[in-house]
Parts: sequence; C-alpha cells; structure tokens
Amino acid sequence: MVDLKRGRKVGVIFAGMLVTGFIGGCGKSAVQAPPPVDVQVVTVEQRDVPVTREWVGSLDGSVNAQIRAQVTGYLIKQNYQEGSVVAKGDPLFEIDTRPFESALAQANGQLAQAQAQADKAELDVKRYTPLAQSKAISEEELDDAVQAGLAGKAQVASAQAAVDQAKLNLAFTHIVSPIDGIAGLVQAQIGDLVGPATGVLTTVSTVDPIKAYFPISEQAYLEFRRREPDAPSIPKGTQFQLVLSDGTLYPAAGEFFAIDRQVDNNTGTLRVAALFPNPKGLLRPGQFARVRAVVNVVKGALLVPTRALTELQGSYQLITIDAANHAHLVTVKVGESSGALSVVEGIHPGDRVVVEGTQKVKEDAVVNPLPYSATAPAK
Repeated sequence: MVDLKRGRKVGVIFAGMLVTGFIGGCGKSAVQAPPPVDVQVVTVEQRDVPVTREWVGSLDGSVNAQIRAQVTGYLIKQNYQEGSVVAKGDPLFEIDTRPFESALAQANGQLAQAQAQADKAELDVKRYTPLAQSKAISEEELDDAVQAGLAGKAQVASAQAAVDQAKLNLAFTHIVSPIDGIAGLVQAQIGDLVGPATGVLTTVSTVDPIKAYFPISEQAYLEFRRREPDAPSIPKGTQFQLVLSDGTLYPAAGEFFAIDRQVDNNTGTLRVAALFPNPKGLLRPGQFARVRAVVNVVKGALLVPTRALTELQGSYQLITIDAANHAHLVTVKVGESSGALSVVEGIHPGDRVVVEGTQKVKEDAVVNPLPYSATAPAK
C-alpha cells in the first residue's frame, strides 16, 4: 500500500516536470523579432537635367605670328623684351642695313640711266617725225626711233621695279610685329646670319581672346547632329567652361569658334576650338585644361543619388521602400549623370530609394527609413 502511494506521488512530480518543461519551451520559442534596420532614403525627384560633357584640351593663341627674316643679313639689334606685350608695328629686330642701302643706291642709278635713254629716244621720235613726213629720212629710221622709245620706257619700268624691290628689302631689315600680342623668347642671337631659310626668330601670339582646342568623338558628333539635324556645327551660343590644371574654374565662359573639317583617322575625333576672353593674361598658349559644356537637356528625368545604385554583371539595381516600409529590389536602366545624381529608368516619381544601408537589406525586409544626409557617415 505504501509503495502504491509512493508511485502515485512520483508520477505527479514527473507530470509536473513535463508541464513545466513544456511551458518553458514555449517561452523560448516566442523570441521577439529583431527591430527594423535603419536605412537612409531619398524621394525620387523629377526635373530637367542638363547633360554635361568634359574634354581634355590645350590652349593656343587666337593668332600666332611666326616672325622670320625676309632678307638675308646679320642680326644687329633686338628691340623688345622677351615675353612682353607688343603692339602691331612695334620693332622687334634689326638687320644690318648697309648692303641694302647700297643695293638701293645702285638701283636708283640704273633707273636714272634708263630714264635718260628713254628721254633721248623720245626726243629722237619727235625730231624724226617731221623729217620722215618731208621724206628727208626714211620711214624705217622713224620706226627704229619709235621702237627705241618703247624699249626705253620698258627699261625705265624695269629699273623702277628694281628700285621698289630694293626699298622693300631695306624696309625688311626692320622687323616689326604684325599683330598685338605677347612676344616669345628669341631663337637667334645678335650677330647671327639670318634669312628666310634660318627659321623662326620668335613668335607673337594674340592671347585675348585665347583659343582652347579639344577633341570630340565621332560618336558624340553624330549624336549631336541627329539631335540637331539642321545645325551645320555646334551652335554659336554654346557656352564652355574651363577647368585649369590646379582644379580651379576659370571665371569667364567661352564660346564656340569652329570645328575641323575632317575626322582624324588615327583617333576618330574632330578638333573643336572655343574662344575664351583673357584680359589679364592668365591663360597662355600651351596650357592644358579641361573644357566643359552642356550638350543636351534630358526633359523630366528621374534622379537618384549615384551611390544608391549597385552594379551587378553589367546591370544596375537599387532598393525601393513601399508604404509599409518593405524593401524591394528593382533593376533599373542608368542614363546620364548630373553631379552626384544619376538619371534612371524603371522607377516612378515619389518612390523612396535606399541610399545608405543597402548592404543590410534583403528583399521584402521591413526597414526603418530615415532621411538621407549626404554628410552623414555610412552605417
């Protein structure tokens, strides 16, 4: 009897342990779900987006005059300071004038001799004419006098041309600047024998305005012509910006000047020139700079921060958040860029897009959307 009671007591205890264990197990299975992940989101905006292109360019004078000696002689004087601003007509060099003064004197002497012979021939014609009419001399003698007069006039003209050439050669000994601009370093020394075959003495460049040359691809040219089929070239009103080698933006805008007539077979590009005002002379020929311009405007574009996009095997994806704060992975097509923003297709105006925290979000996960701050550190 005692054993039976003890057995019942043990059974009750065991049953209690089972119930307690079941209740405890149920408590462990009811673990609370983790809180939603914090993400930073932006609302997709729609607006017109200017499409900007940038090219590497180089600067050159709007006019570059290569100064050469047009007569052969010894260089005896330099009349300008290298690297200084010169005006049209300012003297640059002088060549020894003595040989050319002598040549001019000789040419003048030959002109006087020819003129004297021509004058004599003219007097002979005047004297022979009445004699021929009275049959005192033959017609042949008069004809010879007339021909001699014509030859004398021709000799005078030839001698006068020689005098003019001698004067021109003498004038060429004084080499002046043909344009306003900056005169470069001298490529010859005083005492050198210079002439048309000796090369450039110096170069004078007009730098206000200054030209910026840059290449555009053949594809970019075709794209523009398809968009503007009636435009013969880049519109005159196109504004260009210049980014200098130190990263600063040149304050004055430039304008389109010209586009080359042909595509470079080696590079597949066309050379374009833009003009930039340069009143203070900051820009110099040979400088490298980046040329920037707005080439198109995308109407009604949908914009998201570029950092919100994830590239995967050539396609782009981003994460949108619905009204219930569920995340959804969306494949989009990426277009032009505008600063830190990119134009995308495949979403809608007003959609919320995850910018920060994309790596922590899975499809259909519940998130806690917070406003995106471009200066906030990534979480």
